[in-house]
Amino acid sequence: MAIRYKEILYSLFFFFLAGLCEIGGGYLVWLWLREDYSWIFGAFGGGLVLFIYGIIWYNMG
Repeated sequence: MAIRYKEILYSLFFFFLAGLCEIGGGYLVWLWLREDYSWIFGAFGGGLVLFIYGIIWYNMG
């Protein structure tokens, strides 16, 4: 029974981590495009953070 709780906690952790990466990466791209921030925000948000989100989401399933 304890193993089941551990699996649920892992799933919830990675679900929230993936959501944080998705929202954070999209926000960084939005700052770059709409608020005239440096292109580094777009590269970091769209390139790195959303890439990490994809890896987390793919491995959850």
